[in-house]
Amino acid sequence: MVRPVRPVGRYDAGVYLDALSFLEDERDAWRPYEALAEIPDDRLDRPVDAAHGWSARDLIAHMVGWQQVALTVAKQLAVGETSPEIGRINAEWDARGDDLNAEMIATWRDLSPADVRDRLQSVAGELRGYLTVVPESRWIKHPTHLETFVEETLEHYDDHRADLEAVLAAAR
Repeated sequence: MVRPVRPVGRYDAGVYLDALSFLEDERDAWRPYEALAEIPDDRLDRPVDAAHGWSARDLIAHMVGWQQVALTVAKQLAVGETSPEIGRINAEWDARGDDLNAEMIATWRDLSPADVRDRLQSVAGELRGYLTVVPESRWIKHPTHLETFVEETLEHYDDHRADLEAVLAAAR
């Protein structure tokens, strides 16, 4: 299994007292993944044994796919007190974890390299942008919602750091 049901990482959601602190940590943690945009087209789809057999495209799809889940949550919290997406995605993960990941990756296989890079370079910023308009009471000061954002970003980035390093090394 690639993504634990309840990852335990180095980030304590309780330490975030304001949105800016979280957003700065998220930005810093995502920065190394931006190097994936430099992988040449002819190496984008090469499987890497040390990264679950994933290619750079697969890793990008997996990471950005979960950012897109967090983005959906942020959009819902920007206009309401709750996010139905949290319950939906948690139930789907519990029922089909690895299959869900595989489907997420499969949807990216037909994208052009330019589209893959565009999503890699835009979704994280869009997520950060939405989080700046979500009232802090709906995410920073809401333990369940904050936990979702920590899991789908900071902890998830940490979980796949070795995969990132393997993919980047294989592309060199």
